[in-house]
Amino acid sequence: MHIGLDFDNTIVSYDELFHKVALEGGWITSEVPVSKVSVRDHLRSIGKESVWTEMQGYVYGARMDEAVAYPGVFDCLVWARDQDIPVSIVSHKTRHPFLGKQYDLHAAARRWIEMFLKDAKGSLMMPDQVYFELTKESKVKRIADIGCTVYVDDLPEILLASGFPAGTDKILFDPDHHHQAQTLLRAGHWSEVRSSVESQWRANL
Repeated sequence: MHIGLDFDNTIVSYDELFHKVALEGGWITSEVPVSKVSVRDHLRSIGKESVWTEMQGYVYGARMDEAVAYPGVFDCLVWARDQDIPVSIVSHKTRHPFLGKQYDLHAAARRWIEMFLKDAKGSLMMPDQVYFELTKESKVKRIADIGCTVYVDDLPEILLASGFPAGTDKILFDPDHHHQAQTLLRAGHWSEVRSSVESQWRANL
């Protein structure tokens, strides 16, 4: 078994951070729900698409250290480590923002991984287990090239991409139920991700 994981909005939750940054900038009021999607939709509804685009670069760059992991991520990674199951992060992430200050988004994400994905035994994700790809096509190719037997992503378009490896099991991480109509196996919490992966692992013992 080789577990592959997306990074943004799969391992890392940005809901509270985007809401916080938008409030700081005066672009929303506290009445907007604490949700990345709600912040995005509000800014788009008032013609502030460029603000939203620049905010993403700022959050993923300068404020990345304030982001948090989804509940259950840590426990799942510790379980995989303790079973000697390899885990890789394979993510589509541009090197720099489209607008605003040119933060190194790859470096910011790697710093977050080093800071937060570790326990008393050491890092749960070594640098050579992390792949940030510049295009969605290269992301899908990387999933195939490193031999992921299961892959978790919040975007159906990745899991359903024409080049997605046929032998890789797919788990759609959808905690806010954005994709209820999808036929993919859906997990609303990381405990469900772990349960699915553990069932596959035990079936192959």
